[in-house]
Amino acid sequence: MGMYREAIRQRYREVREQMKKIDMVNNPPHYNKSGIETIDAIKAMTDGGYEYYLQGNIMKYLWRYRYKNGVEDLKKAQWYLNELIDELEDDKSKDDDNSIGG
Repeated sequence: MGMYREAIRQRYREVREQMKKIDMVNNPPHYNKSGIETIDAIKAMTDGGYEYYLQGNIMKYLWRYRYKNGVEDLKKAQWYLNELIDELEDDKSKDDDNSIGG
């Protein structure tokens, strides 16, 4: 019985170490199934509404950080904010490119 318990403890330590390596903010494994990132699918499905989706997630994570996941939720809000900034900058550069020739 002692060897069995020790084997379980060892496996628990191994799994705990693997979990520490998972980045739940930038690359949560449950958001990538069959090689498709959920955020990419949402962007494709929402088209012009993607900015609103990002804004909603920013507000959600800022709202709940004190009650749920603390700093992790703030980092998630930051991730969505950075994505929104990138999206708006991409839109602006496309508009600037169109106005040069237009």
